[in-house]
Amino acid sequence: MLEIGSLVDGKYKILNVVGKGGMSVVYMAINEKANKMWAVKEVRKDGVLNFEAVKQGLVAETDILKKLDHPNLPSIIDVIDKDDSFIIIMDYIQGNSLNKALDEFGAQPQENVIEWAKQLCNVLGYLHSRQPAIIYRDMKPANIMLKPDGNIMLIDFGTAREFKEKNLADTVSLGTIGYAAPEQFGGMGQTDARTDIYCLGTTLYHLVTGCIPSPYEMKPIREINPALSSGLEKIILKCTQQEAADRYQSTAELMYALESYKKIDDEYKKKQKKKLGGFIITIALSFLFALSGVTLNITAAQKAEDTYQTTLQDAQDTSDYSQKIKLYNECIAIPNQQGNKEAYLGLIWAFRDNDHNFTDDEANMLDRLISNNRDALLENPESYAEVCYETGKLYWYYYQQNLNKLTSALAAKNWFSKVIEYAPEGYENKGTADVYFAVGDFYSSITELQKTGEDKGLYGEFFSNLSNLMETVGKNEEETEIVRLEMLELSRSAAQQYATKFKRDAVALNDIQGMLNDIEMVAKSMDTDLELKDTILNLIDDTKSEVTLAYSTSTEGDNKNVN
Repeated sequence: MLEIGSLVDGKYKILNVVGKGGMSVVYMAINEKANKMWAVKEVRKDGVLNFEAVKQGLVAETDILKKLDHPNLPSIIDVIDKDDSFIIIMDYIQGNSLNKALDEFGAQPQENVIEWAKQLCNVLGYLHSRQPAIIYRDMKPANIMLKPDGNIMLIDFGTAREFKEKNLADTVSLGTIGYAAPEQFGGMGQTDARTDIYCLGTTLYHLVTGCIPSPYEMKPIREINPALSSGLEKIILKCTQQEAADRYQSTAELMYALESYKKIDDEYKKKQKKKLGGFIITIALSFLFALSGVTLNITAAQKAEDTYQTTLQDAQDTSDYSQKIKLYNECIAIPNQQGNKEAYLGLIWAFRDNDHNFTDDEANMLDRLISNNRDALLENPESYAEVCYETGKLYWYYYQQNLNKLTSALAAKNWFSKVIEYAPEGYENKGTADVYFAVGDFYSSITELQKTGEDKGLYGEFFSNLSNLMETVGKNEEETEIVRLEMLELSRSAAQQYATKFKRDAVALNDIQGMLNDIEMVAKSMDTDLELKDTILNLIDDTKSEVTLAYSTSTEGDNKNVN
């Protein structure tokens, strides 16, 4: 195995193990020069009986991925064939597999599954439209990653193959039993786009029922959970027909069905038929029941509000972390209370204060609750904006403390974008959200722009945004100590890393020096024993020296009048 802290190919520093398979180990690594996280997949030759055969599969996988460019697919960056191992450098995907979500929470919410299904339809359609078409062949929850922003990524192309029209049958049986189509086993025909549709159907079956699909029996999903949509049940049954000709014939056809699943739902059809007949009766009875209905609604609403407030107070009072999380979840589940922001904010602060480390599991829980109740929260746009703003800060400052801080900033950017989109005029944190988003956007694009030379002129605005955050966050004594220190360190490291760029883009030396002096002054004034304070103060003099040196060195294209 690769050693933690070692360098691969002289540039990818191994941080920790993120996954293990039968043949391989996957590590999280960082290219420190580019401030970019990567996944490193290692297959050791001494751990595989027939390494050459495995290597051929890995080469085929990387060859396929190198040709692809889709937001729901990872990118292959590098392939390294060493004496004792085969190493692949690829995009690091934040989040967990849907298989882990099933293990922890059981069957997933129907609406979430349908949204994921649409994304998977989209990416399969992209693969099938390549020339030649690429057939994925191993769709299952373990190969689908759920990112913190709610989108999914399709991983592991070890069984994918290019479609060859003249092949009457596949020569190798590949896929996962239970999810794989009949034609993937026993020489029953060639795999094509309809094979992927079958695999997607079995995957949807597992996600909405929590039951692992059987290759011999596929029960209708409502026999397991009667609350599920009959429209979705029909879609899954059609996807998983034994004969390929009886399935949906393309992902476009399946996508249309998914977008219209409510219209083919039996209950929907019954409701449509009843609408005309019931219209007159409804009008006649509406006045009769109006008075009593209002009374009942008021009573029910008051009871729900009382239960919410009592549970919320219990959550705030308890010091038991697990109980606190449980109670906040119960608050959010109370009917007609999903739009109240207090429980979401309490949950956010509980995650923050527990151990100052916002984990993937906590992130998945919070993302799911906000996503599932988005419409209720949006009834008060300012409440939704505040929840998104605090979630963005949680990601920015606390997300997986072993990660590079810039990676956390990028994960937070999505939440600040929601604040910008939905916050009403006058929302007090809208301007700060704009700045957070701009800084995150800078870090997400600057490495590629530097490669093409298109980064000129961007550093002045970046420095202005850092200065803004220093004023509103770094110097704000109402913020938590770790938030203030993280902002001080981000500003200090940026001054050191981009000193020559700031000079080139005409940022005045005395402005940078002023910011560094503020960082030092604020850090010294903070009464805290957090290690980060000592780190900042130990590095500040070196940072000042490097900035002074950068501005005193003549560089081609520099502005001679920079102070």
